[in-house]
Amino acid sequence: MRNIMIVEDDPAIREELAFLLKNEGYRSLPVTDFDTVPQQVLTHTPDLILLDLGLPGRDGLALCAAIRGHSSIPIIFVTARDSRLDELRALSLGGDDYITKPYDIPLLLARIRAVLRRSGGAGGPEVLTAGALRLDLARGSVSADGRTAELTKNELQILACLMRRAGEIVSRADLIEALWDNQVFIDDNTLSVNMTRLRSKLDALGLPGRIKTRRGMGYQL
Repeated sequence: MRNIMIVEDDPAIREELAFLLKNEGYRSLPVTDFDTVPQQVLTHTPDLILLDLGLPGRDGLALCAAIRGHSSIPIIFVTARDSRLDELRALSLGGDDYITKPYDIPLLLARIRAVLRRSGGAGGPEVLTAGALRLDLARGSVSADGRTAELTKNELQILACLMRRAGEIVSRADLIEALWDNQVFIDDNTLSVNMTRLRSKLDALGLPGRIKTRRGMGYQL
């Protein structure tokens, strides 16, 4: 499932966008703390960002510049500011598209699909980090404090999902859904087996208990 971050200060529009994205099969990541947007981008590594211009504190142009300092994640500006100068500045700073409000819903969704298609659907880095953990997606390995372990495809996808949502509780259903979206076919029992093996490998890296079980809720990194 593709993750799309929504950086919009109007609660009604933010909720509408989240609803539209869910209906299209995307997972939305709504932002309400606009002072830490670049840090949240690094933490969650979304596939796409929908970014408003008129935000409290730093505006969307400044946030785009800050995000582009460390990430090539696609950015679509969704804003009420319809001047050609704003659009030119937004695209010059690294925006991938510019859509004005009130937006046409089918057009907005088509633009989202087009940008994701051009980017290959991946906008995040090939290396994920969470504390001492470093996950190399291309090599299929995880490392910490100079030690490295090779992961199976299942283990890699499970750990990547947890690292992209570090600090959050991720349900077993969410993990299974995420793996199916990545063409990894897995059931509840297979998830348990792979989680045990993954934890054993993290133990060997000197990180015992790094993946916590939240009883009745899921797992937390």
